[in-house]
Amino acid sequence: MCFPKQRALPLAAMGLLALGCPTPGLPAYAADPDAPPQIAAAQPATVTIDNFSFAPALTIVAPGTKVTWVNKDEEPHTVTSADGGKTFKSDALDTDDKFSFTFNQPGTYKYFCSIHPHMVGTVVVK
Repeated sequence: MCFPKQRALPLAAMGLLALGCPTPGLPAYAADPDAPPQIAAAQPATVTIDNFSFAPALTIVAPGTKVTWVNKDEEPHTVTSADGGKTFKSDALDTDDKFSFTFNQPGTYKYFCSIHPHMVGTVVVK
């Protein structure tokens, strides 16, 4: 059974109005400026040390992200921030050893292996 045209138009208009008008007690479409910001938990990141290199060589993460380096080489390696280890510095990592650092501040953090200085990497926090 079909609705008469006279009845269909008001029903369609009511549907459009319901979509466009917020209902009291329900959240509006726009973000509430007084509501606290919703911050997603940063996902941890892993850098593998293998074949005398850091992989990936460039890691991009959000603030609050914990980055873990895992040595898969047979040789020991370190993870040392380019500021001479002031920001972070691991002990020598043997095979399967791990080192973690949580990046809380935005910025670019270059690092290297102090045993093999040609091994370099970068973490960008944004």
